[in-house]
Amino acid sequence: MDRRSFLRTSALGGSAAAATTLAAPAYAQGKRTLTMVTTWGRGLAGVHDSAQHVADAIGEMSDGNLTVDLKAAGELVGAFEVFDAVTSGQADMYHGADYYFVGQHPAYAFFTAVPFGMSAQELVNWYYFDGGMEAHDQLGEIFGLKSFLGGNTGAQAGGWFRNEITGPDDFNGLRFRMPGLGGEALGKLGASVQNIPGAEVYQALSSGAIDGTEWIGPWADEKAGFQEITKIYYTAGFHEPGAGLSVATNREVYDSLTPGQQAIIKNAALEGHQWNLAQFLSNNGAALQRLQSAGVQLSEFPDTVWDAFGQASSEVLDGYMDDTIFADIRSSVNESLRSSSGWLQRSEGAYRAQRDRVMGG
Repeated sequence: MDRRSFLRTSALGGSAAAATTLAAPAYAQGKRTLTMVTTWGRGLAGVHDSAQHVADAIGEMSDGNLTVDLKAAGELVGAFEVFDAVTSGQADMYHGADYYFVGQHPAYAFFTAVPFGMSAQELVNWYYFDGGMEAHDQLGEIFGLKSFLGGNTGAQAGGWFRNEITGPDDFNGLRFRMPGLGGEALGKLGASVQNIPGAEVYQALSSGAIDGTEWIGPWADEKAGFQEITKIYYTAGFHEPGAGLSVATNREVYDSLTPGQQAIIKNAALEGHQWNLAQFLSNNGAALQRLQSAGVQLSEFPDTVWDAFGQASSEVLDGYMDDTIFADIRSSVNESLRSSSGWLQRSEGAYRAQRDRVMGG
């Protein structure tokens, strides 16, 4: 049976998890350097910072006995080649957005974001307490990876457009950069969807190769310079409400490390998730004010567009339900959302609304 057939017929936690029986690891002694490849161009605000933070933390926590040699996109392999580089052993680990790898398996989208999916808080609720970390590990095991969350952008903006969006028909023929399943949803609205590495997006938008793009949010978008090209900015998007980033290590490499070194990678990645989320959220507000002062028009999609986003997103997600692993993970995500989002809305959601009303926020 080839790998694709295996993925289609395996159940998460069943034969997928049992497909490989690993020998007892032989732990390496002494100092060791791991090569990390990333999906990010060197210096990209927030996302490259996230990878560097995790790499530095691994070295610090191990007192230099385990160090990480970080290679940004293009320095060893291309941005979208890091998955294959690590599974093949060309590199030891990657830092990236797992939804870039839905071609390997569509369920990888859940560990970054799916349209109309989890906020950053809901993602960690699922990941830590409702089976998300175990699902990430079992999916990674199929490909010879040991995976953890390793960053988060928070809620992402709807993106930059050359013209205003007044209805769903405005997406028909629009050349737009959006990866993952959100991009597939835009495709159902007639958009010509482009999946372009982050370091190449500015040039694509500037040259007219694309008509619009989403990237991350005000701070990272400002650093990228998109406001120099267009002034129309939609601040809320449907596609990435709390985009997680991941650290994945070649599983044979991971198993060759001592238990202490394995724990360092795990904890550096998970701490990096929270650090990166705070980094984005602490910078976005001031950046949004600067963009607005520079003449950027802040917009929101009309309800008719949101309704079209919702219908298209449901069609995309439903289209993968014949894959047992995807279906199992989607069910796990939805169950976690039902159990946690109600309280978040009634407590923090209600508080924020009243705070803004009473205190003039």
